[in-house]
Amino acid sequence: MSNNIQVTPLKTRRLFIALLAFACLFSTQVFANKTVTVNSTDAELSQLDAQESDHEHHYRIHIGDKIHIALPGEESLNQGFTVNKQGQIILQEVGVLDVAGLTRVQLQHKVMTALSRVFKDLNGAQVYLAQKQKLVFVLGYVHTPGEVLLPGDADIQMALKAAGGLRAGAQLDQLQLRKSGQAPKRFNYKRYLDSGESDLLPQLSSMDTLFVPASSKIGNIEMEFDPSKIAAGGDATDRLAIKVFGEVHSQGSFVFDEKSNLVEYLMKAGGVTRYAGVEQIRVIIDSKPVLFNLTRYLDSGDLHLLPKIAAGTTIFVPKKEEQINAGANMIYVMGEVFKPGAYQGQAEASFMDILANAGGPTRFAESRQIRIIKASGEVRPFDLSAYTEGSSREGLPHIQAGDAIFVPEKTDINEKSWLKVAPSRAVRVLGEVVRPGRVEWSDEMSFLDLLAHVGGPTSRADTSGIDIVSKDKQGTLQSYRFDLDSFIKQGRAEHELPTIVAGATIRVHDLPTDPTDNKSQWVRQASDKSIYVFGQVGAPGRYMFTDDMHFLDILAAADGPTDKADLRNIRISHRNKKTAKISKVNLALYFETGDEHLLPKVSTGDTIYLPEQNRHWLEKAKETTVRVLGSVNKPGRYAFDDNMTILDLLAQAGGTSDSAHIEKITVINLSCCRDQARIFDLSGFAKSADFSLLPVIRAGDTVYVPDEGESTLAKVRNGLENTFELVSLAALLGFL
Repeated sequence: MSNNIQVTPLKTRRLFIALLAFACLFSTQVFANKTVTVNSTDAELSQLDAQESDHEHHYRIHIGDKIHIALPGEESLNQGFTVNKQGQIILQEVGVLDVAGLTRVQLQHKVMTALSRVFKDLNGAQVYLAQKQKLVFVLGYVHTPGEVLLPGDADIQMALKAAGGLRAGAQLDQLQLRKSGQAPKRFNYKRYLDSGESDLLPQLSSMDTLFVPASSKIGNIEMEFDPSKIAAGGDATDRLAIKVFGEVHSQGSFVFDEKSNLVEYLMKAGGVTRYAGVEQIRVIIDSKPVLFNLTRYLDSGDLHLLPKIAAGTTIFVPKKEEQINAGANMIYVMGEVFKPGAYQGQAEASFMDILANAGGPTRFAESRQIRIIKASGEVRPFDLSAYTEGSSREGLPHIQAGDAIFVPEKTDINEKSWLKVAPSRAVRVLGEVVRPGRVEWSDEMSFLDLLAHVGGPTSRADTSGIDIVSKDKQGTLQSYRFDLDSFIKQGRAEHELPTIVAGATIRVHDLPTDPTDNKSQWVRQASDKSIYVFGQVGAPGRYMFTDDMHFLDILAAADGPTDKADLRNIRISHRNKKTAKISKVNLALYFETGDEHLLPKVSTGDTIYLPEQNRHWLEKAKETTVRVLGSVNKPGRYAFDDNMTILDLLAQAGGTSDSAHIEKITVINLSCCRDQARIFDLSGFAKSADFSLLPVIRAGDTVYVPDEGESTLAKVRNGLENTFELVSLAALLGFL
């Protein structure tokens, strides 16, 4: 018998099944120990997150990432799913799942939970991040603009390559990267290409938008672009560019760079020609002409000889023959003209002839600020617009050989740079106007022209008191106030407008935000434009006042009198008079009669006081009140006028008391010669109702209501009572 073991096909099949079962059991155990299950708790998820974050730095699922789901036997799941722009993956049996922003552990748990609702057996299921990717939009001047899917570590250069690369004519120094919810960020891709420094490029994330602008030199028509031809005219077209022309090989405009000097700009223009007069190079910096001797700089190497180049500088290299042929009438025309350059004119050629040969000013020229640079270095201004309008007092400037004419660029009103307008020809407009700021001034303008140029006053402007600080004819600063409302309402002539010169400052104040709560603006609100309202009003305080307003206007601004106000005794203190003056107003009588003459005339600086009804008697003069004494419910001093009677007065005092002797009411009248006393029988009047029996009451009188105990009958009754008491006492003593 042989020792070899015979393996039958049946045994082989059973051994394979056993090994497969053992492998499935082992893989299930591993999955249960090291991956997320449907029944995982929050604590277990947090622990797995912590273990995962140690290696992946808290990585969360991004839009564009590729998720892989493996489930044996399910072909619809055994594939990669890309996270779409909404941050979702779509499973055929499950539906839509939001996964963007989840950690890997949270992703596994969410997908497994969703699958458990559809599949019963999830043994062997796996969910993992198959590939990190970025979804980026590349737009603008590229060959195939649109959205591109990039690897997770992709940068700007890879995104441009995925979009087909840059087209010829793309402006490399003005690329923009826009992140969600943020403003676009510009970066210089050309500087990166020159240096290779990756720090110059911003980081790229999913859903970013990369925009590539086209150079302004390619025009508005899509056509074949030849960079070599365009570069011959410079690499910039904006107003801040450096303009180089004259005797250079490649005239044009070049991008301003703070690190570049004049020699470097000449190199960008291809260098000077053999005819260049390098000893007399003209440089216009911030509207100021400077002569530069290139030969002296090259001989000495002194960097201090190089002028400081600023944005918008103009560099002109003249011909060498212009310096050699001193007898030739060479005139230089620079700036905003159609054909700048050097011109040889006849001796009798005028300023207009030379300007016409240069093509005349462009539409960007500031023809009011033309500068004539004499050969001696003197600079003379010339206003061409005023001359053509016939308002100039000077004639055309005289031009000689070696002179230069500089036509500056027109100032943009939106340009914030102060270098555009010199302080010696600017006016400052502050406060409540539509466009406050510095404005270039011309003597042909008026104050109204200036206000119109800055957009006019706003709706909150106080145009009745505009402050102006300007120089007089002697050059002394003067401050004064102008009432624009009065000027317009009265239709006054323009020569009555305030005189404005360059260097002046105009401030337009604002009105109080709320008349009842303007305390925060007291510092700016002048006292000579205010009225003070105190006492029993709805909103006492300090109020703006104009000459067009009257007493009721300012009272209404203070929310009117309260229900406790004494309208018959309003007091007004006139503070602007030479001597102290107090006015009294009976507003109640005005409401009864409507007589406008009863209302006082108030002006700025006055004070209005509304007292309270039933105020303390010390506040009232004795000549304006009537005293009520004796047996009344509320004795005291009371206001009285000629329309009242003694009955009204007793009613104000609360009526007579129960013990009052109303048959003997005494009225003490004040007169010019002597005081008089009269007796009034209130009981008799009540029986007869004869109003002629009522005594005349005047302010300053005294009314006394005696008590019944003071009458004769009461005294006799008291005497009898005392006698009876004595007799009763004597009888009692005798008995005892």
